Amino acid sequence: MADSRDTIYIVDASIYVFRAWYSLPDTLTGTDGTPVNAVYGFIRFVTELLEQSRPSHVFFAFDGSLTSSFRNELYADYKANRESAPLELKKQFELCRSLITALGMLQLAHDRFEADDLIATVARNMRERGFKNVIVTSDKDLAQIIGTEDLWWNFTKNERLSSAGVHERFGVWPHQITDYLALVGDSVDNIPGVPGVGAKSAGRLLRLYPNLDKLYENIAQVSQLAIRGAGRIASNLKQHQEQAFLARELAKLVTDIPLNRGISDFEITPPDNAELERLTNLIGRGDGYVERIREVLRG
Repeated sequence: MADSRDTIYIVDASIYVFRAWYSLPDTLTGTDGTPVNAVYGFIRFVTELLEQSRPSHVFFAFDGSLTSSFRNELYADYKANRESAPLELKKQFELCRSLITALGMLQLAHDRFEADDLIATVARNMRERGFKNVIVTSDKDLAQIIGTEDLWWNFTKNERLSSAGVHERFGVWPHQITDYLALVGDSVDNIPGVPGVGAKSAGRLLRLYPNLDKLYENIAQVSQLAIRGAGRIASNLKQHQEQAFLARELAKLVTDIPLNRGISDFEITPPDNAELERLTNLIGRGDGYVERIREVLRG
C-alpha cells in the first residue's frame, strides 16, 4: 500500500452504502424501529478500511441526488434503468454522512455533480499538490482518473490496480477509459454504446487508434481490419457515431468542481464525541464498529 504520509484515500462512499443496503436484512433497526442495515454495513466497511490503511488524509464522496445530475440534461435516460431510492435508504445515507463528519473525516455531496465527479476533482487537486491517490471503489468508470502514482482499489475483492493494472484488466489505459465506454456502453448507468462492439473489439480498436476522434478519422479502414466482424463493426460505428460521442461525454468525469478545499481539509481531525454519542444512541451501538473506528483514529 502507498505511503500514508503522502497518500489520500478517496472513497466512493455511495457504492458501499448501496452494497450494505442490499446485502444486510432490514430487520436491523435503530432505537426508533427504523432500518439501519445500510448504516451498519457501511460503518463496518469504514472500520475495516481504516484498520487496514491507517490514513492521514481521507475523503468520502456521496451522491447528493440519488436520481439525477447534470448528465440528465445531456441524456434524459441516463440512469433511468435504476429504481428510485426508498425513503428508508435516503435516511440512512444521511446517517452515514453524519457519522463520517462526527468521526472527524471530510465528506461531501453535490446536487448537480455525482460522487464520481467529486472524486475526480479531489484526485486531480491532490495530485497537483504532490499526493498519491488511492481510489476506493468497484466502479470501472473511476479507472479513468488513475495516474502513474495512483491505485484503484476494489476493497471488497481486495483488488488493487495501478495504471498498468488498469491496462491489463480492461485492455486500455486509464486515459482511454472514456473512449472505451463510448464504444461498449455502460449498462449500470444506462449509457448507450455502439451495438456489436464488445470489450475485446473496443480494446483492439483503441490499440490501433488512441481515441474516438482518431478512430472516426480512420473509419474507412475499420472494415479491412483483422477483427472478427470488422465490416459489421464499421457499419455500426458509422450508424451510431452521434451516440458514441454522447456516450463519451456522459462517461467523462468532471475534474474542476470549485470545492475551495486545501490539504488540511482532508486531514482526520478529533471526533465530535457529543454528536457520536447522539448518533450511536439513535442507530444502536453498531456492534462496536464506531468504537473500533475511534480506537483506530486515536492511534
